[in-house]
Amino acid sequence: MQQSIRQHKNYTLPIIISAITALIALVLCTGLGSVSISAADSVRIVANKLFGTELTGNITEGMVAILWDIRIPRVITAFAAGAALSVSGVVMQSVLRNPLASSYTLGVSSGASLGVVIIMVSGITVPILGSLLMPVTGFIFGFITVIAALALSQILDRHGRSDTIVLIGMVLSLFLNAVVTFISQFFPDHRSRIAIWLTGSFSGRNINHAVVMTIVTIVSLVILMIFSRELDIMTFGDEQGLAMGVEVKRVRNIVLAITALLTGVAVCLSGIIGFIDLIAPHVVRRVVGSRNRIVLPMAAIWGGIFMAVADLVSRTVLAPREIAVGAITAIIGAPFFAYIYFARRKH
Repeated sequence: MQQSIRQHKNYTLPIIISAITALIALVLCTGLGSVSISAADSVRIVANKLFGTELTGNITEGMVAILWDIRIPRVITAFAAGAALSVSGVVMQSVLRNPLASSYTLGVSSGASLGVVIIMVSGITVPILGSLLMPVTGFIFGFITVIAALALSQILDRHGRSDTIVLIGMVLSLFLNAVVTFISQFFPDHRSRIAIWLTGSFSGRNINHAVVMTIVTIVSLVILMIFSRELDIMTFGDEQGLAMGVEVKRVRNIVLAITALLTGVAVCLSGIIGFIDLIAPHVVRRVVGSRNRIVLPMAAIWGGIFMAVADLVSRTVLAPREIAVGAITAIIGAPFFAYIYFARRKH
């Protein structure tokens, strides 16, 4: 009992610091840009929109439109997408027992990308879904990819071992990426749009995107927290999990399906943005340890911070032009990936 209380106290400070840092990051990311808006003015604008308070100071209608209609939806979408990818990374690394595993390991991103590209080139519209068509399509295609990977792993390996799942996921990912490239070559009018989207961007995201991404992330995180104990046990291997009463296959299928949802929706709203799901989980584990009950929410917070800041850099460094967010994260993530790989080999 005393040990539990002591552990709880040890986590309090990191959680408080993380929450404060996230709040500061969100305020800065919404205020900074080609038109700078102070934190005080940002608060006044939000209060006016939510509670109808009077706008004071030198706030113009243009500033209100920029903050409320453009930046806030964009920053919230980026934060939630970063959180979703980071949580997916935590789950993948736990289930597959591989510190280099990421939310893209099973080909989810490739499946989601294929779905989005098909929508782009075909011009298909579903009025009832509106701007949510791409997120829904991405989830469906990403989920189908995971189901295919799990089904093939069961056929080729009746024990459904993690190594088999990873290998099949890699094969599916390569195949689907080839299909996306193949399609883009046949539709040259859409090639530029596809290329820009694949490198990652939050430009043009609206409040509907922000709401969907936030709800999906929060609900998925809560469900995964319920399975945090099982995820802890599964890091020791399938046999150990079975010996401790964990229904390994069932739990794995559930958490991987949730990962497909998180990754599929995030990819559709942001494009392919790598390394967030690798960096955040490792940084968090260095600070708070390996218990998924605390790692999952902390990774969500820091993944969101990293993504929001990366998006801020992408739209301010060469303003009014934008750098691909995926390029920003890769500059930091590629050396980090190499460090983890060689550190793992050394041990």
